[in-house]
Amino acid sequence: MLTPNNSPKVKRKGSVRRPRAGSHLPPFSPESHDAALYAIRQYLKGRNSYDTFPVSFRLIVLDSKLEVRKALQCLLNNGVVSAPLWNSERSCFAGMFTVSDIIHLIQFYYYKATSTSYDTVASDVEAFRLESLRDIEKELGVEEPPLLREHPSASLYDAAKLLIQTHARRVPLLDHDTETGHEIIVSVLTQYRLLKFIAINCGKEISQLHMPLRKLNIGTYVSPVPIEGQEPFYPIATASLSTPIFDLVHMFSQRGISAVPIVDEDGIVVNLYETVDVITLVRLGAYQSLDLTVSEALHQRSSDFPGVVICTASDSLGTLMQLIKKRRVHRLVVVEGDEEEKRGGKKGRLLGIITLSDVLRYIIGDVAIGSSLGESLERLTPSEEVTPPTPPPPPTLTEESAN
Repeated sequence: MLTPNNSPKVKRKGSVRRPRAGSHLPPFSPESHDAALYAIRQYLKGRNSYDTFPVSFRLIVLDSKLEVRKALQCLLNNGVVSAPLWNSERSCFAGMFTVSDIIHLIQFYYYKATSTSYDTVASDVEAFRLESLRDIEKELGVEEPPLLREHPSASLYDAAKLLIQTHARRVPLLDHDTETGHEIIVSVLTQYRLLKFIAINCGKEISQLHMPLRKLNIGTYVSPVPIEGQEPFYPIATASLSTPIFDLVHMFSQRGISAVPIVDEDGIVVNLYETVDVITLVRLGAYQSLDLTVSEALHQRSSDFPGVVICTASDSLGTLMQLIKKRRVHRLVVVEGDEEEKRGGKKGRLLGIITLSDVLRYIIGDVAIGSSLGESLERLTPSEEVTPPTPPPPPTLTEESAN
């Protein structure tokens, strides 16, 4: 019988360190980064817009004869921020109704309100018909949006080039009825949907996009040298919590931007005010409330606001694309991080802003070169070293609106 006193002692073998197995992943390098970009572009050339359609989605189309008040209510009820317009008299596509149009309307309303009562002008603005929106843009002197379109069977690469060349955030997809010859609005391809499609279907290539965002020159950054007569964060438009909302409306309209970082006296980013926040005020019928400060207006922001997405200049493009895959992101605010703080900076201070346009423009490449684009792609890496991703079955996405 074994007892604690007479049980035999077991000798343990000494531990032996086993060599670590070598990694099968290729090492990160500028060459692997460029090869991944090339593979993504080749993949997009072999896919069309139909491939990006979710299993279920809704498409809101507005008649151009509709009053702005009813059109806006339709957008708000369906949780979308844009919709294609349809000319029922000619049975053809008539452009897009977007948040920018509403911003222009509000600005027009304020200019007109200087010579008449607020109540009268509010009534006039809401009675405008959608077909009159272009006339308002001409009066304000802002650039008229291009009447762009693309066929759903065109390659995603061509659709992406069109978005970049026209500085548009979305492109309507139009087909033709073979019997009547009339146009058919099939869907709307947005920058977000296109980038999410890439993030879902090119995972291997995305993991190779390891280089920092600032080094790739993706986004707009604060000028390192202060320019006399310019704003402190030039060329980025900023505001403070005490800035009147109408000042931001003016920035949105004149600069063609959709968001403004809110900073404190030290330049620390405390929030972000977007064009969709203005729509919240309009939803409440608060045309006269645009003299509110940003601080006051933020208290009326929708409770489902996803928050401000920030990053640092040292974050990689691959990390950004993974974020787009996981959540709806339209822009990122770049702030100073640990690296900048070591060089005398201040953590959290505004450094830049990155939009989906910036990301898409980098991934697709320089499309302004025209016919030489194909040659520049071929020079990135030898074709025998690149294996484009195998086309997967159509992806399953969650339900999305057409905007």
